[in-house]
Amino acid sequence: MSDDSSLMRLNKFIAQCGVTSRRGADDLVFGGRVAVNGEKADSPGIKVDPARDHVTVDGRPVVLPGSGGDITIMLHKPVEIVTTARDPQGRTTVLDLLPPEIVELRPFPVGRLDYYSEGLLLLTTDGELCHRLTHPKWHLPKVYEVTIRGSVPEKAIRTMQSGMTLKAGDRLAPADAILHPPVAGSQVLEITLIQGLNRQIRRMCEELGLTILRLHRVKQGPMELGNLKRGQWRELTAAELTALKKAVSLA
Repeated sequence: MSDDSSLMRLNKFIAQCGVTSRRGADDLVFGGRVAVNGEKADSPGIKVDPARDHVTVDGRPVVLPGSGGDITIMLHKPVEIVTTARDPQGRTTVLDLLPPEIVELRPFPVGRLDYYSEGLLLLTTDGELCHRLTHPKWHLPKVYEVTIRGSVPEKAIRTMQSGMTLKAGDRLAPADAILHPPVAGSQVLEITLIQGLNRQIRRMCEELGLTILRLHRVKQGPMELGNLKRGQWRELTAAELTALKKAVSLA
């Protein structure tokens, strides 16, 4: 836990990051454009820890000048780990899996993997890269291996492939779904998503009467999880980073 001396008012932090003046930061907060650790900020006077908290303006991470060179890493997120910087309930977060020297650079999770899902998660200190990877305009396909209890009816596959409308009214784009042979009372369904709807696969499967035993993300754009073990991380190679930036139209 941070001591009070390390905390800073939110508007001051935004100003020192060079985004705008303190008064301008107040306007950003009151306009609903600022989030702290994924939650919309309701006051410019709340305290943040520059070393631990993740602040975004219009979805783009902001960092203090001189806080270190950019780093982009791949993490194999295990289940029962929260994809945030901090958790009010005291649960383990993805940053708790990283060494202190990496946490000090303030990498920001690129999107989310829910509590009971596992697999590939990118984290980066590059604000523009993070913004593009999470923006619908540059949304990269994500591939998931979903283990289903029992067998998967062909009708469910056809529904996913043709697109479906959830009971809540959300219209889903067609998803590429490949069914693997059944093994020991379960069947793996490989699903490629081109949307970023929250908990999309779980909601799809629930409405199709499918019970998920495991949800595992194995690929995002040109990035593949490979043999990276649960809880382990590694920095992207120069070639991987180049391919990732190219995929979202960054030089």
